[in-house]
Amino acid sequence: MNLILRNIVLFSLLFSSTSFSQELPSLKDRKVMVVYGGWPDHEPKQCVDVLLPWLEAEGAKVDVYDNLEKYADKDYMSQVDLIIQTFTMSNITRQQESGLLEAIKNGAGIAGWHGGIGDAFRQNTEFQFMVGGQWVAHPGGVIDYEVNITNKKDAVTKGLSDFKMHSEQYYMHVDPNVKVMATTTFSGDHADWIDECVMPVVWKKTYGKGRVFYSSLVHVASDFEVHEALEILKRGIRWSSASKYEPKEKWVEPVY
Repeated sequence: MNLILRNIVLFSLLFSSTSFSQELPSLKDRKVMVVYGGWPDHEPKQCVDVLLPWLEAEGAKVDVYDNLEKYADKDYMSQVDLIIQTFTMSNITRQQESGLLEAIKNGAGIAGWHGGIGDAFRQNTEFQFMVGGQWVAHPGGVIDYEVNITNKKDAVTKGLSDFKMHSEQYYMHVDPNVKVMATTTFSGDHADWIDECVMPVVWKKTYGKGRVFYSSLVHVASDFEVHEALEILKRGIRWSSASKYEPKEKWVEPVY
């Protein structure tokens, strides 16, 4: 697909809407902090560049940072409604981690995908506790696999059908106390001992008062061309933006 056609496809996907999205909070006037960096092969800037036009069209007030320094600014962080982070691996200082986690505990939402939060700051277990999972492997690298929608009632996945990805199929260590939206099933082609293992790929949870949304999909920016992968992320971003404005969501679905 040439660059012009790819941009047209992404534009149409970004600004398409569904009736189910009306069940989710609006981003209008939300203060959104977008933080990108880390391992460059996950194309953090390119992914942010895809999402920014949609965030702005939704009416969000967006600040973009290519480093983690602002996390240590407690006054700023106390005003943030939502953090969108894509910062694979790398290191975070104690002050930066404390500022980020305190903001989420106090009601800021956080949303992220793939290694951007699912494999960020490998030495920081409290950060992983907040996210609800940690990447440990992607057997076979970039492969074909299927994503199965397991929660058909939640607005994040309602109306969507199972779909296929050509990307990294993340094998993760997952907190059992998350609300799983979608899963994938591993074959034994690349690691025979995980044959038929069912793994969450999209989930919701809380950390303190903050809403946490995670999708292991979207390895690189071109993966946004898969409608369902992008739609799930857009809905998850909207859901997680409302921690300070809507009641804490309750669920009793810790087993997947």
